[in-house]
Amino acid sequence: MIETRALRKSYGSSLVLDEVSLTLPRGGITSIIGANGAGKSTLLSVISRLLTADSGAVSIDSQDIFRAAGPELARKLAVLRQDNHLNARLTVKELVSFGRYPHSKGRLTPACREAVNHAMTWLDLTALSDRFLDQLSGGQRQRAFVAMTLAQETDYILLDEPLNNLDMKNARAMMLTLRQAVQALQKTVVMVLHDINFASVHSDRIIAMKAGRVIHSGTPAQIITPAILRDVYDMEITVQEIDGHRFAFYYG
Repeated sequence: MIETRALRKSYGSSLVLDEVSLTLPRGGITSIIGANGAGKSTLLSVISRLLTADSGAVSIDSQDIFRAAGPELARKLAVLRQDNHLNARLTVKELVSFGRYPHSKGRLTPACREAVNHAMTWLDLTALSDRFLDQLSGGQRQRAFVAMTLAQETDYILLDEPLNNLDMKNARAMMLTLRQAVQALQKTVVMVLHDINFASVHSDRIIAMKAGRVIHSGTPAQIITPAILRDVYDMEITVQEIDGHRFAFYYG
């Protein structure tokens, strides 16, 4: 279980997290939605200890993350940032192997190689294993980074915009892969998503943020309603139910 208590974070005079308190149970997919500047990525970065909070606390399975040793936390939680830029020229397999560093410190064991191969199979990257990252499309490169987080074999996976650079087919495949990881590998996935329809169809829980605060939290059926989406995005959004899922329409 991930818990945050009264998290505050400012950049200069701008308050980006304002007393954020959450409880996220183990298992399932939780999506964080909201307009640009709502604090979604900052919240994910604080939970993963990529950023320090000005005040408040974060615990994972009752352990204070700010007091946990780095290697210990890395064996419990994997994180993928939105801006994934590497200067080194790496192959797909080399990148995915980085996910094993908390376990092997760079010396891959047979178990590490098995985990790397398994992750690449899950993300349909085996045929690209020897391809350099700069030879890949944006979508292929994004899948390679997600495979790296799976290879880390943590209970918790935090993803900031994992659908970046993916077309509709590959975005759907990514979400189905994450669902399979939740079910077959007992993962807990927390992600920031801009596409509220993907969040509606594939999430177990949705957290809606605005101006640094969590303003709504619940199931997709509870969150994907015209009234709540108007509150989150300050615009009129039509919601229709199709095959048991709620879809938002906001064009025109």
